[in-house]
Amino acid sequence: MRVAIVSDIHGNRTAFDAVLADLRQTAPDLVLHGGDLADGGSSPVHIVDRIRDLGWDGVAGNTDEMLFRPESLTEFAKQAPQLQGLFTLVGEMAEAACEALGPERLAWLRELPRRHMTEDLALVHASPENLWRAPAHTASDADLQSAYASLGRPVAVYGHIHRPYVRVMPGLTVANSGSVGLSHDGDPRAAYLLIDGLEATIRRVEYQVDREIQNLRDSGMPHAEWVAKCLKQGIFKMP
Repeated sequence: MRVAIVSDIHGNRTAFDAVLADLRQTAPDLVLHGGDLADGGSSPVHIVDRIRDLGWDGVAGNTDEMLFRPESLTEFAKQAPQLQGLFTLVGEMAEAACEALGPERLAWLRELPRRHMTEDLALVHASPENLWRAPAHTASDADLQSAYASLGRPVAVYGHIHRPYVRVMPGLTVANSGSVGLSHDGDPRAAYLLIDGLEATIRRVEYQVDREIQNLRDSGMPHAEWVAKCLKQGIFKMP
């Protein structure tokens, strides 16, 4: 079975549409989403509605939780008081996304599970017990084994860090799907993961970044220019 993992869309409609077009070419048997669907981009409503229409199964991400349970951001922010300014901006963006999505869509996000299992694959957003913390792409094999071996599948996939990679170890492959809508690895293209049997590969998809930046500006989303800078360079930049 060929499985695609599409994660961390972050409301980026232009990137998502490009990935959908690429999926029509790669034609996987199953598509799963890895969470962080709506917050931080121009089109939160469109992304949630489109994924629901497509019928994709998937998992909740930390920014999904931040929308349906705002106190989760406050709880996480307390662990890094030196970043309070950043978290204030993130909270203001989340408020705008919540207002756009409305109660029914937020209720749908609330029902997303924290893990999705197939016969050979385990999918989580960050780590099995935490939506907000995950190993970095530079983590050691031992750290990855510690984080994901307990899921009991030969392939473990997560998102969250927006840096795609595949690490093959004895008995376990750990892969990060990267981000469709907000890359942090210096490559502004969208990323998703394609798994064929037990072999995982990263797909990179060109999209019109400038068009999405204009969508951001037109959307009225708070702090759109900050997100635009991150999109343009494909890296996370402090506001």
